[in-house]
Parts: sequence; C-alpha cells; structure tokens
Amino acid sequence: MLIWDAHTHFSGVTGDTPEERIGNLLRFADRMGVERICLSMGLNWSHDPAPDELRKSNDEVLRALKHFPDRVFGFVYLSPKHVETSLAELDRCVRDDPMVGVKLWVAQRCNAPELDPIVRRAVELKAIILQHTYVKTTGNLPGESTPTDLAELARRHPDATFLCGHTGGNVELGVRAIRDCKNIYADLCGSDPRSGMTELAVRELGAERVLYGSDAGGRSFASQLAKVYGAEISESAKKKILGENLKRLLMPILKEKGVKV
Repeated sequence: MLIWDAHTHFSGVTGDTPEERIGNLLRFADRMGVERICLSMGLNWSHDPAPDELRKSNDEVLRALKHFPDRVFGFVYLSPKHVETSLAELDRCVRDDPMVGVKLWVAQRCNAPELDPIVRRAVELKAIILQHTYVKTTGNLPGESTPTDLAELARRHPDATFLCGHTGGNVELGVRAIRDCKNIYADLCGSDPRSGMTELAVRELGAERVLYGSDAGGRSFASQLAKVYGAEISESAKKKILGENLKRLLMPILKEKGVKV
C-alpha cells in the first residue's frame, strides 16, 4: 500500500544536524515501507517561539527537504502570536520554497482571531494546515488547542483544509468535536494504539477523512501503523487512510509547484 505519513518531527531522532536526523528518520521509515513523510518544526522546540526561533526552525526543515526532496514534504512552523512574521514565513517557505503545509502548535489556542490572516494566506497558497490538538485529563497547556477549538476555526474558514493533530489524543471526544466540519481531517498519530479507535473514526467521519500519521520520532512508525493495519475496516479504507487521502489533499499545491508524484 502507498504510505504517506502526515505528521513527523526531528525529535527523538539522533543526529547533530538536520541532514543527519532526516537521514536517520528515513531509515526507520524505510523499515516500515513509508514512502513519504510530512516534517515540521526544527531540532529544538519552544512552546512560545519568538520570530527568530520560528525562522531558525523552518530553516532546519528546509535543509532536510533539500537533502531528500523526493521523500520529505515540509510544513512551515508558525505562531499566531507573531502574525506578521508568520505571514512572511508563509511566503518565504511555501510560496518561494518547497513547503506545502502549515504547522501550528501550542503558543495560542487556534480559535483566536489572530489565526484568521494566517489561514486566509494558507488558503491562497493551497497549503493544508496541521493544528496540534489535545484533550488532557491533567489539563492542557495555556495555549494548547482542543478539537473543539479547531472546529470553531474551521467554521470561520470553510475553504481551508485542516488536519486535527492527534485528534485530541482522545479519539472518542475528538472525532465527535470535528464530525460536522467537513474541512477537518482526523490525524490519528501520537496516542497509544487502542482497540477500536480507528474503527470509531471511520464510522463517525468516513474513511475519506482519516489520515495515518506517526508523530515520529516521538513515536514509532510501527506502533502508529498498527492502528490502521490492526483495525477491522476494509482494505480500501486502509489504503485511503495510509496514503491516498493525504496525497489527494496535497495534490492542489503539488500541481501548483509542478511536483510530480
């Protein structure tokens, strides 16, 4: 099956440079038959990155893309606390360089109005938006978004395409929060594999709105692939989740950039 991973990072991977880490990450991907990965954020992360930290992080991802242009898609790391910098980074990394998506993490909850100009520019560039979401029993970080927050943003921007990162960690709550927003897709990565979670996502959203992601190197490719391979769903549904859905979502911007896949 075609396997495209919607959600990976440098974290948890050995190496002192972006080139070393992406090489090691792809060695692990090769063992599991993962053809392409979506990479975001740099070697070191900040919950609330300053403008220069955003640029440095994106520079490191760009170095990885140049090292393996046929294996890695880049998502530009942005922060709604720095709107002008984020818009400039969108142009620098997506319009003028090979990145194809946006990564938003925990600096500010995604239902904030500061997200609106970033989303509008991403739509203009045909970039998809990966928003980290979680519902933590111990309590979220101050700026950490939930799937409900993302649903609020998605309703304001029905022409944008969003990936609900981790589907909130709690799939039972997450899929129900995003179910009525047809422009949000469930990214299953990051949580422990649990019996029935993928079946639930497919039942509530349809296989067309569910994506495989690993969160590697923070998680293994194998444990996250098990969520799909072990699910009691059809082979056609597995094919959609493992790669066909992500490929379809990326095709508009890949065609715009003249990238053949």
